[in-house]
Amino acid sequence: MFTKKMADIGLFYCAFIWGSTFVVTKYALNSVDPSAMVAIRFFISALALLPFVIKKNNFFAHIKEAFILSFFLSSLYLTQTAGLLYTTASNSGFITGLFIVFIPMFLFLFKKEKPGYVELLSTIVAVIGMWFLTGGIKGINKGDLLTLIAAMSYSAHLIFTDRYVKNGYDVTKLAFHQFWLVGLISSIAVIVSQKNFYVSGLNGWLVIIFLALFPTLSAFFIQMNAQKYSTPFKVGMIFTLEPVFAAIFAWTAGGENFMAFKAFGGFLIFSAMIVNEIGKLKYKKNRNVRRIKYGLYYTRDASRKIL
Repeated sequence: MFTKKMADIGLFYCAFIWGSTFVVTKYALNSVDPSAMVAIRFFISALALLPFVIKKNNFFAHIKEAFILSFFLSSLYLTQTAGLLYTTASNSGFITGLFIVFIPMFLFLFKKEKPGYVELLSTIVAVIGMWFLTGGIKGINKGDLLTLIAAMSYSAHLIFTDRYVKNGYDVTKLAFHQFWLVGLISSIAVIVSQKNFYVSGLNGWLVIIFLALFPTLSAFFIQMNAQKYSTPFKVGMIFTLEPVFAAIFAWTAGGENFMAFKAFGGFLIFSAMIVNEIGKLKYKKNRNVRRIKYGLYYTRDASRKIL
């Protein structure tokens, strides 16, 4: 139970630190191309993790699994960034948040796991909250479709991460190979789009280094470890707090005006998490009651036969 609680705290940290990146990332985009920023950011993260991996045996272990994770992660970052060129930030925030809807869908398609009524209710409440928080979708365009791919990639990344970490794969190696592969894929995107890797100014570099060490290195490493003790849906529910934290940072550090209806959306997202947790507790309690009930009945029945 202590491990599970620590895992939840770690996941909350991930949502918090990722929520803080919207303000600083927007600032950094004035100094560097978006795809180049992703490439540099993940290369720095891989370099920081290298000393911990180089000492391990079988350096290239889990490279296949890391490539699958890097495919979804780079798809998430590149499509979301490209989508912002055509759609509004509010549309992008809401559509990306729809990853919580795709998690039960993908779990059913790939693992044949049917979502429960509590999960469905939690999903609906979270989506409504996301609508209030971001303003919903205002007109569908090319950017919205690209961002929808980002949301689907987000869900797939969570599910595949869950599979690998619970099968005993080395988290450090998975993270390291995933990071440099995302950097490589993003670099190819820079070259194909005929952009460059130039970063103007010291502030731009400082922001990229911050993004590499905290939202990338620490957060993704913690996420992969925490998912050993949690379900993909619960992880997704906690991660729906990311836009809530993003709004809080925007109202404070970002200097944006506080809006009551956005705050109400954040409250709904938090309520969805509470509904999901209470539902699971009631389910476990009822299941234990049934086990005790049927266990006692079996014992009494067996005693009668003996008598």
